Amino acid sequence: QVQLVESGGGLVQAGGSLRLSCAASGSIFSITAMAWYRQTPGNQREWVAGITSGGSTKYSDSVKGRFTISRDNAKNTVYLQMNSLKPEDTAVYYCNRGGGPSRLAPDGWARGDYWGKGTLVTVSS
Repeated sequence: QVQLVESGGGLVQAGGSLRLSCAASGSIFSITAMAWYRQTPGNQREWVAGITSGGSTKYSDSVKGRFTISRDNAKNTVYLQMNSLKPEDTAVYYCNRGGGPSRLAPDGWARGDYWGKGTLVTVSS
């Protein structure tokens, strides 16, 4: 059974940084793409960043240049380093497993089947 557990969320002032982590269970982590999404109340879940099994990365325009996604296959963990945070980055951030780059997806990244429970990031102005 695949399990994803996010951590690292919290309250930070605008301009600050946070690093989110997502620990994944399962032996095939190294060959699956991973991604981060975020969601605010009343809105649909929004893709933020993705990383392929080979380490190629892709970002939404809203976070490009500020966020960095990375992975440590030895630890079955994917990270999201968030710098220069803005109040509009406030959301629950979710880890997603099994998707990948897709020309058919609206944001260029297909969603995987597995989700974590999310971690809340709050950016104060």
